[in-house]
Amino acid sequence: MSHYTAPIKDMQFVLHEVLNTAGVLSELPDHDLVDRETVDSVLEEAGKFAAGVLSPLNAVGDEQGCRLEGDGQVKTPDGFADAWGQFVEGGWPGLSCHPDHGGQGLPMAVQIPCNEMVYAANQAWGMYMGLTRGAYECLSKVGSEAQKALYLPKLASGQWTGTMCLTEAQAGTDLGLLKTKAEPQVDGSYRLTGTKIFISAGEHDFADNIVHLVLARLPDAPPGTRGISLFVVPRHLPDENGEAGARNGLRCTSLEHKMGIHGNATCVISLEGATGWLVGEPNRGLQGMFVMMNEARLGVGMEGLGLTEGAYQRAVAYARDRVQGKAPRPPESAAAADAIIHHPDVRRMLLTQKAYVEGGRLLAYWTAQWVDIQHGHPDAERRARAQGMVEILTPIVKAYLTDNGMLCTNLAIQVLGGHGYIRESGVEQYFRDVRIKPIYEGTNGIQAMDLLGRKVLMDGGERLQALLAELRAMTASNPSDEVEAVLAAVASAAGRIGAAAQDDPALPGAVATAFLRLLAHAVVGSLWLRAADVAAAKAEQGDDVAFHAAKQATAAFYLQWLLPEAAALQRRIDAGSAPVMGLDASGF
Repeated sequence: MSHYTAPIKDMQFVLHEVLNTAGVLSELPDHDLVDRETVDSVLEEAGKFAAGVLSPLNAVGDEQGCRLEGDGQVKTPDGFADAWGQFVEGGWPGLSCHPDHGGQGLPMAVQIPCNEMVYAANQAWGMYMGLTRGAYECLSKVGSEAQKALYLPKLASGQWTGTMCLTEAQAGTDLGLLKTKAEPQVDGSYRLTGTKIFISAGEHDFADNIVHLVLARLPDAPPGTRGISLFVVPRHLPDENGEAGARNGLRCTSLEHKMGIHGNATCVISLEGATGWLVGEPNRGLQGMFVMMNEARLGVGMEGLGLTEGAYQRAVAYARDRVQGKAPRPPESAAAADAIIHHPDVRRMLLTQKAYVEGGRLLAYWTAQWVDIQHGHPDAERRARAQGMVEILTPIVKAYLTDNGMLCTNLAIQVLGGHGYIRESGVEQYFRDVRIKPIYEGTNGIQAMDLLGRKVLMDGGERLQALLAELRAMTASNPSDEVEAVLAAVASAAGRIGAAAQDDPALPGAVATAFLRLLAHAVVGSLWLRAADVAAAKAEQGDDVAFHAAKQATAAFYLQWLLPEAAALQRRIDAGSAPVMGLDASGF
């Protein structure tokens, strides 16, 4: 079965032809020299690393998994640590890190496509990378100057890696219930005691040190989320030279036995008087950790997209090779049977995967552009508008791309039939690996409630109206009654929910998931309209006609076959909370 091949041409279509990335970056002082040639060079090299180094290790990681050895040490699958060494040697950990910390300072619009390739090639390995990037981002935003000087260069270089330690057995999503304690010491440090579970990349053999960002409570902390503080707790205490010194008082006491992502060490971490240092202000740790969590939510969305692409590639390769039955519109051949890619139902499944993965790429890369504008535009008003866009798009990226990952990897198995259910095909691994993604970093139901409650209703729909205005401007040159109807349905639904929520407090929670997917269809439908318009113009100019015709056909499939789901979502929202809340709890 084929390995992953980076879809560089598809990525270039989105970045250069649809989104004009170089033009957008030219307005940002930190990135105005990042031209098309620079972007393409990075993509090509990242594609080689993903396909040549990471993809061959994907099945190895799944088969071998991680092993817990003596003194809490974890042995990762064969080749994983060596791949990290090559990643570090190539300077990849610091791709979008600030040059002051030894990074290359490239924009998120370049980082996100590289992440997609890594996650498509080897999801479990890529999580070590993603969590390190998140720890860097968190400390760069809320760490002290001394903490930045100590940790950021090592995280940017990949010499040290990072994690976030939130979850406890009694406190999953409800972080207000966490019990880990932090006792202040006379030297300004803290002693942390408690147990954290589900800590991805919590222990491994990649690097000299692991930088854990840990949520804990001070002795006088108020109850609930208002009493949570954030601490940096390294596996090895930094010595006088800032290098990894004595072992700290924390250990991996067990590894979770999981459905998928076997190559990533999901750890139970015991803190036994571990030394840590406060990050940011006391009792305001959740605000600091949200920097990392929002980065992680975008990252998890990209994981879902990458896994969708990886499974889709295998499904297409199989459908081209598998000969079975005569197709109703066969190719010119006298063979007794045709490749199944010519059968309508197989084409339906492949086009569903293709339209969702390419539409998801449009969504993710567009969001990355807004992140760059938010952080780097010289105009404060533009930065503020971009911040609102990132806030409303982030839960959509996370939930829509991971829900579609579940749907599409399942379809990939179906394309292969019985062979898809067998490990040797490699497709069922993608399904198992993606299953955690709708749960990570706040379940998709929580993403939906965050979107509807905090990002839409809380500000009276201001951010939503700004998003809808951007989408209408985007599609002005190629309008569609169907897409406009969905945009109007989103605005109408938000207004109705907001008006009725006071009298029906269960309403937002009951319809939030439907609302998120409805809005996602509005965004992706608009982006597909834009992509189809661009592709049509290119084809008319005689520019790679077959490639751009394929984009138009895929857009048509999305708009005519997948977008109509919006009508069902509207009906669910219109039904209100009664169908969800009508059954008494004793009836389950």
